[in-house]
Amino acid sequence: MFGFFDNPHRVLKLSHLLLVGGLFMLIAGIILAYGLDAYLNLPQLVCAHALTILGPTAIKLGYVMRLLSLNRLRLEGLVAGNGATA
Repeated sequence: MFGFFDNPHRVLKLSHLLLVGGLFMLIAGIILAYGLDAYLNLPQLVCAHALTILGPTAIKLGYVMRLLSLNRLRLEGLVAGNGATA
């Protein structure tokens, strides 16, 4: 499991999926919870409101994973000699 996160390219792809998925969850949650609330029963409405919480959470996790993977890629580039030195 932890070997998956050792590869920064794989983490970067996962972060992009979390960012896009979180955005879709947020938009779907807003449309369902606030636009179509009259047509939903209570459990569906609770799930729609949960999407408005889980969507931004996925966006935040994806953003942090993106920052960490880009930082690791930058550091690997510097160690390999591909980066500029000051």
